[in-house]
Amino acid sequence: MLSQDIRTHHTLACIWDFDKTLTPGYMQTPLFTEYGIDEAMFWTEVNRLPEIYARQGIHVSKDTVYLNHLLSYVKNGPLKGLSNKKLRELGALVPLCPGVPEVFDKLRDYAKKIGEEYNLDIDLEHYIVSTGLAEMIRGSAVAAHVDGIYGCEFIEQPLPPHYTEQDELALDLPSEISQIGVMVDNTIKTRFIFEINKGSNKNPEIDVNAVVRARDRRVPFENMVYIADGPSDVPVFSVVRKGGGFAYAVYSENKRAERRQNDTLQESKRVNGYGPNDYRDTQFTFDWLCMRIEDMVARIDKARNFAVEANVAQPPRHLHDRPGSSVPAPSVNPLEEPGASPEQPSLL
Repeated sequence: MLSQDIRTHHTLACIWDFDKTLTPGYMQTPLFTEYGIDEAMFWTEVNRLPEIYARQGIHVSKDTVYLNHLLSYVKNGPLKGLSNKKLRELGALVPLCPGVPEVFDKLRDYAKKIGEEYNLDIDLEHYIVSTGLAEMIRGSAVAAHVDGIYGCEFIEQPLPPHYTEQDELALDLPSEISQIGVMVDNTIKTRFIFEINKGSNKNPEIDVNAVVRARDRRVPFENMVYIADGPSDVPVFSVVRKGGGFAYAVYSENKRAERRQNDTLQESKRVNGYGPNDYRDTQFTFDWLCMRIEDMVARIDKARNFAVEANVAQPPRHLHDRPGSSVPAPSVNPLEEPGASPEQPSLL
């Protein structure tokens, strides 16, 4: 069986963080505006919670404790009636960075074009992996341009104890979020990266923990670029880079502290490069991403040529009398004696 490296179809993936990567701030801003909540106060409360709970002997995740605090706001009134539908509606109000969402289709078209130059069929997919709210991302302008969205999810009407013994259907009550369905922190992000890598997101029969040979993985790590805004994404940066892919950090224009932070990430070899979260096709970041696409396609072509030489047997060819001679050896009539000359026709 030939190595799959000789195939001509390959899938690349750009995997994006969301907050401060595709949007200049935090996606929850329209939510707080809608309900008249002091956003700065909310995040101040969230940042203090880990220390307060620690004094009680309780450990909480700094990345996701805000989810429970949102539910506290629902339970106690300020966010009363907040539903998944409402979150999706508010997602349409999330501001996006320059060049978004156009960048997704432009990069996809560019990958296809570069692939054609190498006689390869290249597909570029886009995924969002965020500690933010999946429903708000689904309601944003980027949703129609990406192949998958991973984020935190809420349940509105949890099933009660012994629900399996109930025959009656639940009443159609007003919905409001009440439990966490999916919690995404920056470690769990790596799980989703492996789902994309192995193809679990496309084929549910492939468990993310299953052993899958490197050559059989749907999107090899070396075919990935991960784009995010900073140190909290170091676990994913490390996984992608260790696998041979690329990591790119972004910062907001005129935010020198963020730029300095990304400079430190590059010096410590956490990322391959960094630049502003401006994705217009005239800007540095877009060009950097295009160059990485070129690099990946060129590497795929080189690996394919090597695989063809290593795995495809050469057809039989004529042998030569003289070493190095390019003149085919004359055919020999087995009925003739060696050295005998064929009879010449008479000129008379």
